[in-house]
Amino acid sequence: MHKEWILNQSNMRWGLTHKKKVGAVMKEIRKCSPKTLAEWKAYYFKEVYPKKYLVGLGKELYKHIHDTVIPEVKSINKQDCIDFIENVVINRTFQGYKTEIKVIYEQLQKVLKVDIREAPDEWDRLYNVDYFIKVKSKYIGLQIKPLGVEGDFDLQVIKEKIQQARTFEEFTKRYGGKVFYIFSVESRKDKKIANPEVIEQIKTEIARLSN
Repeated sequence: MHKEWILNQSNMRWGLTHKKKVGAVMKEIRKCSPKTLAEWKAYYFKEVYPKKYLVGLGKELYKHIHDTVIPEVKSINKQDCIDFIENVVINRTFQGYKTEIKVIYEQLQKVLKVDIREAPDEWDRLYNVDYFIKVKSKYIGLQIKPLGVEGDFDLQVIKEKIQQARTFEEFTKRYGGKVFYIFSVESRKDKKIANPEVIEQIKTEIARLSN
């Protein structure tokens, strides 16, 4: 286990660098417009939070890791690992499949009133496209991403979005249409599209390719 991974996961778990904890840092750094790291550091400690406050958050993270994470890791046995692998490969794959069916065919296709088809394996491998919409001789790609119950973006989703941006561009160059993320979230009653604004974006792309 790399230290950075443990620190990242633990920090995300307890939200110690969330905006509510450390302030709207991107907004603040734009306000500061620093030319050097030292300038930004001085601004933050003076105008947002003092250094001792971040030290306190660091100590809180340390306590969470040593009081909770380490005991949890030590409690894991061989059977836990076997059960986990089977759960991911079998159970979660099935649940993900059911979610895709519900979101794509029972919701998105119904709203858009277009035919949505499963992408060929080659498109999945090369372009990270799960489904497609054909508009004349062009194609629009769709990538399905399941989120947590609360719809939170985890670190893995963020990394994947960065990595897949290039493959999406390659798809557009070859097939003409953009690729859109469809984020699905599980609520207490149902599975739904977590980013409904994407529906209008897809409609706009369909109209563009139709002309």
